[in-house]
Amino acid sequence: MNISQAALQTDLPAKTIRYYEEIGLIKPGRKENGYRHYGGDDLHKLKFLARARMLGFSIESCRQLLSLYEDKDRASMDVQKLAQNHIDAVDLKIKELTRIRATLKHLVKECHGDARPQCPILDTMALE
Repeated sequence: MNISQAALQTDLPAKTIRYYEEIGLIKPGRKENGYRHYGGDDLHKLKFLARARMLGFSIESCRQLLSLYEDKDRASMDVQKLAQNHIDAVDLKIKELTRIRATLKHLVKECHGDARPQCPILDTMALE
């Protein structure tokens, strides 16, 4: 199938599929006319990558996950370690976002929200 059909089958934009090919995550075959041809394995890899990206894995982590998936002699602890590292990064991001949210809530509460020019939100951002 062509890239448009692959995009429909995987819910990925064609641009993303081309990018994945450009960085070596997938390697679709080529027809005699030079056009890409996506087979079942390519679609499976694209869906795999879409799910991994939806879970927030980086491109490099996706490369590792795909490599582990394709390695039938892999150790599941390698996959688990990669996933645990991602959980740790997500937890750190949640903490950062929670702190940001608390700060913003405090600033919004402190702002009068009226016609006066004084604004603690802008004052805080302008601190050096």
